[in-house]
Amino acid sequence: MKSAQSLLAALFQRLSSDAALVAMLGADGVRDRLLPRPSLPCIVFGDMETRDISADDGKLDEHVLTLEVWSDGEGRRQGQEVAGRVHTLLHEADLDLDLGDTVLVNLQVTSLRTRREPKTKYYLAEVRLRAVTE
Repeated sequence: MKSAQSLLAALFQRLSSDAALVAMLGADGVRDRLLPRPSLPCIVFGDMETRDISADDGKLDEHVLTLEVWSDGEGRRQGQEVAGRVHTLLHEADLDLDLGDTVLVNLQVTSLRTRREPKTKYYLAEVRLRAVTE
C-alpha cells in the first residue's frame, strides 16, 4: 500500500531532521534495521500492520507500527529519554505524506514498553503508533 510507504518516509523525515533527537542518537541514529554491531542508542522501524478500514464514504487505512529504541545504557533511562522525544515529535503530529490526495488523518503514540533483551543485554523501548490515512 502506497500510504504505508509514504507514512514511513514521513516518519523517518520527522525523526531524522530533529536536532534534539540527532544530538541524542547521532547522524545515522534512525534506521530500517538493527545492524550487527550497532551504534547505540538508535531507533529502528519495527513491525507494521496496515488494514483497510474504509467506510462507505471514502478509503481509510489504519497503520499500527512499532518504533524500537535500542540502548546500551546502564538501565532504562537512556531509552526512555529517546522514546519521550519520539512521543513529543510524533503524537498528534501533522505530517505531509507526499501522496497527492492521500492525507494523514490521525497519528497517536498508543503505548511504550521497555525491557532488557536477554541475548544482547541491550535495553529496548518499543513505541507503538497508530496512524489513519485517507
